[in-house]
Amino acid sequence: MLDPILQAFVTMNGFATSPFILVVLAFIGAYLGSRVVEIIPFTRRIIERREAQAAERE
Repeated sequence: MLDPILQAFVTMNGFATSPFILVVLAFIGAYLGSRVVEIIPFTRRIIERREAQAAERE
């Protein structure tokens, strides 16, 4: 039972030490973060308020 879990940690440690994988993970995380911000209603309201204020200034 413990052996597959330890193997998964060793594999993830190998990915974490590779700079290329970290850059790819950073881009994926940034993309997913921007998508989540648009989906969450509370943050969507904040974005809409900022856009409305910017439109009023113009």
